[in-house]
Amino acid sequence: MTTVGRPASELAAAVRAGELDATEVVREHLDQLAEVEHRLGAFVSTRRRGALDDAAAVDAAPDRGDLPLAGVPVAVEDVVDVAGETTRHGSRATSAIPADHDDPVVANLRAAGAIVTGKTRCSELSLWGTSDDPEGVAVSPWDPTRSAGGSSGGSAAAVAAGVVPLALGADALGSIRHPAAACGLFGMKPGAGWLEASPPGRQRWFGMCRYGPLATTVADARLAMDVMAGGTALGARAGLDRPLQVAVSWRPGAPGIVVAGAWREAAIEAGRLLHRAGHTVLPEDPPLDRSAVRAILARWTQAVTVDVAGLDLDVERLQARTRGHLAAGERLARLSPVEEGEPAGWREDVDAFFAEHDVLITPTLARAQPAATTWHTRPWAANLASNVSTYPFTPPWNLADLPAAAVPLWQDGGRPLSVQVVGGPGREGLVLAVAELLEQQVPWVRHAVGWGVPTG
Repeated sequence: MTTVGRPASELAAAVRAGELDATEVVREHLDQLAEVEHRLGAFVSTRRRGALDDAAAVDAAPDRGDLPLAGVPVAVEDVVDVAGETTRHGSRATSAIPADHDDPVVANLRAAGAIVTGKTRCSELSLWGTSDDPEGVAVSPWDPTRSAGGSSGGSAAAVAAGVVPLALGADALGSIRHPAAACGLFGMKPGAGWLEASPPGRQRWFGMCRYGPLATTVADARLAMDVMAGGTALGARAGLDRPLQVAVSWRPGAPGIVVAGAWREAAIEAGRLLHRAGHTVLPEDPPLDRSAVRAILARWTQAVTVDVAGLDLDVERLQARTRGHLAAGERLARLSPVEEGEPAGWREDVDAFFAEHDVLITPTLARAQPAATTWHTRPWAANLASNVSTYPFTPPWNLADLPAAAVPLWQDGGRPLSVQVVGGPGREGLVLAVAELLEQQVPWVRHAVGWGVPTG
């Protein structure tokens, strides 16, 4: 029986027990990659020889029985350093010199026995909700006419098509949760104090960017987060031994955004499911105000300036839409520069909201993700409008630095629908527990059909 399509935790247990060889697991997943990548567009580079060598080392390791992710193939978004591989951030303007060491989060994954099979496609400098570049377009395996989302779109597409059971992404405004929703996966970013995606000497996205997993089960994501955090029980189980106070909202934070009925109904249905499980569920909007929206917009546009300086980029080699974003950020910075303490009032309001509510449920997206096309060739204004109208629900929780996850619920016309679960400060375990409860009540189809992977 093929190992492709099996959950990461199941594969690791079999390798630890000697029932499977890591080399066998990795080879079968690399073969799946070779079979589907021409349709998927998920990868910018692969490590077939290196991955098989790493798998052989796991098989020979005397401590194989203790490795939490023994032999599990993992894909890494191309914003994270992997030794010997380039880190291009989706851009031809970045350096083509390979990284000389692993990012700490990659080092933790490898120390746990995970095998990096390749680097995945993302949007330039992680700015956009689509993952395309001059070499390819990452598509959703559920509907290849639609984007896999962004910026971690390649990572999500790879998991949904069974190329890897786990992938690493980065999330500054929803860049894990958007692709998870687009590809029918569970994806999560932790909150303050955990997995900050900031290289030495440089803060990414003014501290809003965090690493997180994309997976087909909550249990796999929980395991991956604990490993990524260096063995800390980041995903420690939170008991649901009392009725929770659950808020449900489908009001987008910015004016003029229309939420499609199917996505609104997904949030309402998640509330119904939690109510049936014995929890108190009420419609309640979070206290998002215009100052928070302005702070998000300022960080989104002005983050480009920080990356251009930190990565020493040639601006003329950036995509036209990114140059437009850079220009907008420079204009905005003259009027309203980003200030570190700016979100303090919003965070105080959010803390008060979560003092009364255990979790918040929203749609993950406002409508179906954009078409799978070359968005990098389209004007800045077109990209801006597409992102704002599709992805209004996720950015506030990066600004507030709270744990948030995308949870698949059901399908609409063959495309997955997803809800966002947000928790208060330090409630990563509770977010995972609520997601797991939804998973138990409505088990989702873990892989898209048509990619040669069992869909159970």
